Amino acid sequence: MGLISEVLLLPFAPVRGSAWAIKQVVQEAERIYYDPATIRAELARLEEQLEAGEITEEEFDRQEDELLDRLETASRGGAGTGNGTTR
Repeated sequence: MGLISEVLLLPFAPVRGSAWAIKQVVQEAERIYYDPATIRAELARLEEQLEAGEITEEEFDRQEDELLDRLETASRGGAGTGNGTTR
């Protein structure tokens, strides 16, 4: 961009900065949400809840299906690799 366009767009700098920050937060949230290590930890916690009698078999099956769907999405080219980096 040229100097003139930068000067004209200067009043919109806070909006552009906010949009960038929101995009970064969303990307990080998606990386964590689809991180296979996070999903496996949630599966382990879910199994512990079932064994402790905190949830029913039906609730376990429903939540397990959701977690396995997330894991499948992550393995098809999702966001995380489980080691803090993205693909």
